[in-house]
Amino acid sequence: MELSNGDGDSDDDIPRLSSETLAALREFLSQQTQTHVDADAAASAVSLVPEDWRMSQFWYEPQTAETVSKEVLTLCGFSDSPVRVACVSCPTLYPYLKKIDPNVSVQLLEYDKRFEQYGSDFTFYDYNQPEELPSELKHAFQVVVADPPYLRTYDMPTVSLSYVSTNVPH
Repeated sequence: MELSNGDGDSDDDIPRLSSETLAALREFLSQQTQTHVDADAAASAVSLVPEDWRMSQFWYEPQTAETVSKEVLTLCGFSDSPVRVACVSCPTLYPYLKKIDPNVSVQLLEYDKRFEQYGSDFTFYDYNQPEELPSELKHAFQVVVADPPYLRTYDMPTVSLSYVSTNVPH
């Protein structure tokens, strides 16, 4: 970053940014303002914690989260008995489900303990150790949505979901 103080003869001159630096700063501030406005709009709709790229967390866009939530709730509607939903490593989905249907029975199974703010709807879960699921949650869910980080096809075999779902043979 360049600072210019006029003719350089006086320490009383006001420092000035070069035109390129000033343009870059204005662009950055504009992006920050837009991000803040977008975050404010999202916060009025749902309560989200910030993404943590170190944990490979990237939240769904609102339209995606709403679409998936509506599909999940449609699946729940096909049952005559109460349906429990598990959100495995997809914390964005939880607040959208609760916003659309506050009465939906949903459990967030998540590694990131920042989501403890959801109280009893949060359970610490490491999908690499699926057998560590609390016994009262084993085979307790009729609908399971899973979106773990760093997922490759061989990382999360069906057996890990068999600990969660009532629909997978165990």
